Amino acid sequence: MSIKTDPNLKKELREFGVTNVDNCYHCGNCTATCPLSTSDNSFPRKMMKYVQMGLKDKIKASPEPWLCYYCGDCSVKCPRGAEPGENMMAIRRYLTSLYDWTGFSKKFYTSEKFEYLAIGTVGLIVGLILILFHGTPDMEHAKLNSVWPAHIVEIGDVLMGGVLAFLLLSNTWRCISFILGDLKSKIPMGIYISQAKELIIHFLTQKKFAECEDRMPWFVHLMIMTGYATVFLLVVGFLAGGIHFIGLYDERLMFQRDIIYPLYHPIRLLGYYSTFALFYGVTYAMIGRLKKSKPSYKFSHSTDWMFLILLQLTTLTGILIHVTRLVDLPMPTYALYVIHMMVCIPMLVLEVPFAKWAHLAYRPVAIYLTKVKAAYVAQAGSSETAE
Repeated sequence: MSIKTDPNLKKELREFGVTNVDNCYHCGNCTATCPLSTSDNSFPRKMMKYVQMGLKDKIKASPEPWLCYYCGDCSVKCPRGAEPGENMMAIRRYLTSLYDWTGFSKKFYTSEKFEYLAIGTVGLIVGLILILFHGTPDMEHAKLNSVWPAHIVEIGDVLMGGVLAFLLLSNTWRCISFILGDLKSKIPMGIYISQAKELIIHFLTQKKFAECEDRMPWFVHLMIMTGYATVFLLVVGFLAGGIHFIGLYDERLMFQRDIIYPLYHPIRLLGYYSTFALFYGVTYAMIGRLKKSKPSYKFSHSTDWMFLILLQLTTLTGILIHVTRLVDLPMPTYALYVIHMMVCIPMLVLEVPFAKWAHLAYRPVAIYLTKVKAAYVAQAGSSETAE
């Protein structure tokens, strides 16, 4: 089978953040250093070679970029300053753009102006809708349901959730198709089912990251992931109740119906956990990027900062709304709600299917697929031996 090379690949990848790749002379230090690299799925040296040689199809079919959690040890040990860790991150951005059939991810990652314009436009539209279309506000008590009725918010929530699910799932299907190729239809369904636990385990725990020498990045990553996933399930998953992200309560049952659960209620406790986890994780990551305290914080793409800023603003405005509702201040609550929605909805609409949050789907799927392929190869080998 012929191997096609793309002479423009390096130039294209530079738009996604690939840097110093030509400094690599394949000593192998990076691969030897990485605790996650294996003989079956070796990285990052292999990816560096693919970039240098312009092997676009090879990169597209590789799960290895998603098996890297970017602890940065490989970049520290690189004698040539080729930044293999950062290049793996850049390749993940590139792959995200390839998985996205709409082409939006590529524009989002390669143009800061487009990124700012897209987020600003969505935020402005949300703000105008909330300001122009509302009921008669209760000015004696903070009752959001009097301004934006729950049943109307829920309709918007269901529609948006459906669109986001379709985009993310369809992009994830392309990820699966690229990685498995022709094997996708050859692998028995039983193997897919037998390895399904790997998908769940790695999504919930990110346990491979914990195998890196410095476990702190894993903990921070886990805080952000579990905090976000918890609040996403509480708000969007349970009865499609509203889109208010860090309200510390189930939107449909208490936010839009203006009921506050007791402090010991499980949903409220989960809300407090998600808020703490997000605030802690995002604050740590922002300080780290400002100080460049770790190799993974040495370089910062514009989308890295935008992701952290949107998430932090979503958390802070959610906390403020919770406080103003507890002390029953109507106007501050309504104003903060508008600001909060102008921040969290752009994050939902743009980050979940097209950017950073999509990694939460692609990484565990890639790990799962490597297990599926390994099980298939082992089964095929056993069959040949038996024959």
